[in-house]
Amino acid sequence: MILVVGATGELGSLIIRKLLDKGVAVRVLVRSASNYEVLVEVGAEPAFGDLKNPSSLEAACLGVDAVVTTATATARGGDDTIESVDLKGNRNLVRAADKAGVGRFVFVSALGASSDSQMPLLRAKATTEEELRHSSMSWTILQPDVFMDRLVPLVVGVPVLEDRPVTLVGEGSRCHSFVAMRDVAAYAVVAATRHESESRTLAVGGPEPVSWRDIVHAFSHELGKEVPIHMVDVGESIPTLPEFATSLLVALETYDSPLDMTELARMYGITPTNLAAFVHDFAAAHHAKVP
Repeated sequence: MILVVGATGELGSLIIRKLLDKGVAVRVLVRSASNYEVLVEVGAEPAFGDLKNPSSLEAACLGVDAVVTTATATARGGDDTIESVDLKGNRNLVRAADKAGVGRFVFVSALGASSDSQMPLLRAKATTEEELRHSSMSWTILQPDVFMDRLVPLVVGVPVLEDRPVTLVGEGSRCHSFVAMRDVAAYAVVAATRHESESRTLAVGGPEPVSWRDIVHAFSHELGKEVPIHMVDVGESIPTLPEFATSLLVALETYDSPLDMTELARMYGITPTNLAAFVHDFAAAHHAKVP
């Protein structure tokens, strides 16, 4: 039995379906008010609880062989904050799993997690990583680079498909190993069900580092049209984007994060999703929705 936390999120849902497809019994930590019914319909067992409630976590972890958590407050609100979820909540989960005798724990962190980071989320991720390393459980930490699925549609995909200019911060030439969420889900499933990754921290990215200008070019090529680009200076607001997206764009303009995934992808038997394939699928999904 594997407990998945963060189950109703996009990444958590992908992991659950991949585990169920492999015939693995899955329990999901959900809140009673969340939209969890679809997970039960496909075969997952619900356990009602909350990362902010340690006793509910202890009950959810009983009889579990492994825990996989993708939980984060970045897409939430109200009482769910980086401090209450990513810091204290994940700490509660690690301790509850350890106390319940769980054998393996897979934590989806983030590339750049560090106690010295200027970003509260990355500091919280680093704290959880350290908590996990000091537990008695076998562990794997996944550190994905920027998710294609979250930022690429916001910054480039939606404006292009709506015939609006794309707004980039700075020069848009820094290179990052943007990674598809489905690939991270595949790595998480292998980490939870096989032994190659025990006691390892794995940086996870796409097959090649790309810049924002590369991404714009990929959409231009896929759609067969020129895409106008509007550049803004670091610190200038972008009204068409949520604040978190603008902040991340600014941060991504301060460094490069190329990753060589050749060996890890071979070891895990995963074919990384390249930019062209992601853009093609995104555009196809959009056109399928348009009458």
